[in-house]
Amino acid sequence: MNPYSDAHVRGCVRAFLDRYFSDNVKRVLVFGINPGRFGAGITGVTFTDPVALAEKCGVDNDLPRKQELSSVFMYNVIERYGGTREFYRRFFLTAVSPLGFTRNGRNLNYYDDLALARAVTPFITNTIEQQIALGARHDRAIVLGAGKNLQFLQQLNERHGYFQTILPLEHPRWIMQYRRRQLDTYLAKYEEAFA
Repeated sequence: MNPYSDAHVRGCVRAFLDRYFSDNVKRVLVFGINPGRFGAGITGVTFTDPVALAEKCGVDNDLPRKQELSSVFMYNVIERYGGTREFYRRFFLTAVSPLGFTRNGRNLNYYDDLALARAVTPFITNTIEQQIALGARHDRAIVLGAGKNLQFLQQLNERHGYFQTILPLEHPRWIMQYRRRQLDTYLAKYEEAFA
């Protein structure tokens, strides 16, 4: 999935970036896995579905009005932090792989296929280096996905020395799908990590 091939999506991404990132403040990179087909796979903005892009970020769009579980969770976190303006002043949501993948009409995580993971590693490495050059902090990063996503990013970090510390958190999709009854516990854990 490459939402950036669509001119309207590129316009939405530009409006989002202009609104929240037109400064020289260094931010903590927050790495998800890769875009999903109902969130960043449509909007081009990590952990942001079309509804959140319009209602939470103030970026009008005519993209399909579907909500994504990960986006719902993250915008709960962002609201607890003080809203989009406060959150995006300190953090940049991204993904280990900024391109998404599907197989048989379902999301595919880059690490679930070893050949795919090997094939995209140079692209992932280049993208991380570009994001760091744009103004990321080196003292720490946050990774959402405490299993294979964390392991992959840690291996890259050991090889390239991007960050002093990588803080892992459970992935929003996993929380919303399997631990929703403990939602307040996970929201508090995120709030502490982002503080």
